[in-house]
Amino acid sequence: MSKHTLSILVENKHGVLARVAALISRRGFNIDSLAVGPTEHPEVSRMTIAVSVDEQPLEQITKQLNKLVNVIKIVELEPSQTVQRELLLVKVKADTLTRGQVLETVQLFRAKVVDVAPDAITIEATGNPEKLEAMLRVLEPFGVRELVQSGMVAIGRGSRSISERSLRPVPVPPPHVASGPPNVQAQPPADRPHHPVPAPPPGRTVAPARHG
Repeated sequence: MSKHTLSILVENKHGVLARVAALISRRGFNIDSLAVGPTEHPEVSRMTIAVSVDEQPLEQITKQLNKLVNVIKIVELEPSQTVQRELLLVKVKADTLTRGQVLETVQLFRAKVVDVAPDAITIEATGNPEKLEAMLRVLEPFGVRELVQSGMVAIGRGSRSISERSLRPVPVPPPHVASGPPNVQAQPPADRPHHPVPAPPPGRTVAPARHG
């Protein structure tokens, strides 16, 4: 099995997250991480789902997800073409002897301290999964008391957006029609000069003019 990251645009409605997660779980696959939040469009939410599946089952999952009414678009994000970030909060033991070494580790991984206690330090770090795993390996010898980690969020590199040409158009109501047409005299086309036809004399019939 290989890891895959799916970015899914869905309608911002109640119950959509549960239906998407239930469909994946029914296929027998475990979701490694899931993050959902609003986008630049208030009516659209974006899910970032990391799963470990083979290529063929992944294609089956995407086809089933596309059949859901509230799903707008699904894109698989390639790691080399995307920016991936996770948020980590970890509480580490830190007494007077080890506090300096813990703070050096915080600076090394460009993290920051968000809470300090007499015997512990809470650290906040953001980055790709590899960076966070490396920081945890360095902090484990000091003693990890508590750890919480968010799901991965990812966005494609460059100027293109997955929401381009993918949002469903909003129906525009027809213009209001008045009770009767306005009494406006028809005007001749602007590109053709208007030559008035003289009235025929009494007793004679004039055939209609033909325009080539």
